Amino acid sequence: MVLESRRRRDCIALALACAALGHLPARAAGSAPAKILVVGDSLSAEYGLKRGTGWVALLTQRLSAQKVPATVINASISGDTTSGGRSRLPALLKQHRPSHVVIELGGNDALRGLPIQMSEANLRAMTEAAQAAGAKVLIVGIQLPPNYGKAYGASFAAIFEKVAEERRAALVPFFLKGVADIPEPLAMFQDDRIHPNEKAQVVMLDNVWPALKALLGGR
Repeated sequence: MVLESRRRRDCIALALACAALGHLPARAAGSAPAKILVVGDSLSAEYGLKRGTGWVALLTQRLSAQKVPATVINASISGDTTSGGRSRLPALLKQHRPSHVVIELGGNDALRGLPIQMSEANLRAMTEAAQAAGAKVLIVGIQLPPNYGKAYGASFAAIFEKVAEERRAALVPFFLKGVADIPEPLAMFQDDRIHPNEKAQVVMLDNVWPALKALLGGR
C-alpha cells in the first residue's frame, strides 16, 4: 500500500512538472479544429462569381495554407437582410455547432430603407444567440456610398461598432475597404456596380483576416 501510494504521488508530480514545461500530451494540450460559420448576403455568397473564387472560399484556402485546423461553413444567401439572418441563425447554430460565427449582414437593410434601429436590434440578437451557443463572434461592418447622405451613412456604420462593443465581439469596421473607397472603384466591381468582382475578393479577405485570425488564436 505504501509503495502504491508513493507511485501515485510520483505520477502526479511528474504530470505537474510536464504541465509546467508545456510537455502535456497533444490530446490534452490541443483543441478541436475550429468550425467557422459565415452568415452573410451576396457579398459572401459568390454572387456573379465563378464558384470557389469568393472570399469565403479563399478563406478556406488560406486556413489550409497556414495550417490552421478549421472548417468553414458558408451559410450566406444573396439578398439576405439582418432579419433573415436572425431567423435562420438558431437552426444553423443547432446544426453546425460552430466555434466561430462571422456575421456579414446589413447592406440589404440599407438598400431597402429599413429602419436602422431594427438592423441594430437584429445584429445584437444574432450576436447574443451565437455567444450563448458558445461561439466567438466577428461582426463585419458595412459603410454606405455618399449618395445615401452623410448623416444616414454615419448612423448606419455606427451600429456595427456599437453592437460589437456592447457584446465584446470582434469587428471589421469596413468590409469593402480598399474596394469601394479607392480612386477608381469601378475596377473592383462587376458590371452592376454593386457586387465586387473576383479581383476584389482577396482584398475583402485581407480585411477580415486579421480580426478572424486573432479570434482563432485565442482558442
